[in-house]
Amino acid sequence: MGQNRYLRSLTRTADLFPCDGAASFLQSGFWGAFKARSGWTALGFLAEWGEGEVRPLLVLCRAFRRFGFSFAYVPWGPELPPWAAEDEGRRRDALVELARELRSRLPRNTACVRFDPPWYTEGAGTPPPALDRPFIRAALDIQPPDTALLPLSPPEEAILAAMKPKWRYNIRLAEKRGVQVRRGAAEEVPVFYALFQETARRDGIAIHSGGYYHTLFALGREYPAAPDIRLYIASHEGEDLAAVITLFREGQAYYLYGASSDRKRNLMAPYLLQWKALADAKAGGCVCYDFFGIPPREDPQHPMAGLYRFKTGFGGRIIHRSGSWDFACRPLTAKLFRVAEGLRKQLRDIKKR
Repeated sequence: MGQNRYLRSLTRTADLFPCDGAASFLQSGFWGAFKARSGWTALGFLAEWGEGEVRPLLVLCRAFRRFGFSFAYVPWGPELPPWAAEDEGRRRDALVELARELRSRLPRNTACVRFDPPWYTEGAGTPPPALDRPFIRAALDIQPPDTALLPLSPPEEAILAAMKPKWRYNIRLAEKRGVQVRRGAAEEVPVFYALFQETARRDGIAIHSGGYYHTLFALGREYPAAPDIRLYIASHEGEDLAAVITLFREGQAYYLYGASSDRKRNLMAPYLLQWKALADAKAGGCVCYDFFGIPPREDPQHPMAGLYRFKTGFGGRIIHRSGSWDFACRPLTAKLFRVAEGLRKQLRDIKKR
């Protein structure tokens, strides 16, 4: 630590609860506990920056025992003090110091530490913040680096007015044609999952098993500092047509997962469904709604071009995070891991076409 300029100390915590003070839900103790139920090992740290400015840090580790190595991941982290986060040079140097300190505290067979830094640029077409060596761009992003953030502070009428006209029309059309939106109980997760499977087949995307989403709601009831996790379902004449899972925490709302049926698409159920979730988030004190993932730009040829149009049509501002970057702990193993991930990405992209 004596050679560090910004990181004064890095201390392992006895449990994950200190991480519940993190700004991002992806850095929270709750998220660590959730991922620990699906094969990850969650480690909590306290990082002291500058003169006594302490920030929690969640690190997720995954062991690939068959191949004899481990992988560490820092989702939307680290959280830095403003004096470092707002300066490109300082945050890069702070990240290097943290990565080097983590290397000595992780399993010896850790191939690399992957970071999804939380800083971003704003505006369609704006390049995201980039890192340089010793960090290497990962072949796959774990969290979506591009998203749309919708402010919820204005009155509902102003939020509606800021949407594209067709979106306001579709919301009213769904209401007029009798689409109903209900807040689903945890026992209705199978309804969501059936629709999600249909969506995955249609769009060529990979999804978790049904148990993953059951666990999310189960832990949401058990964990002391759990965020508000909600399921919304849109139906028409008793037929479920679309569903979303949202997460509300510390004034922020996130649209985590969305699913829709191929049936009765002319009723525009997903539009009314999103409006209900937005309105509830606002009523619950949230000031921002994160659509949690769009393609990097408006491109009709992109396999997820429809997702870009749908989410950005509700308004808000488009931001671009750095994406996933690797710090190699074992350079050769890390390189082989990136090659394997690159091949996996190519196969996944082929399925989307």
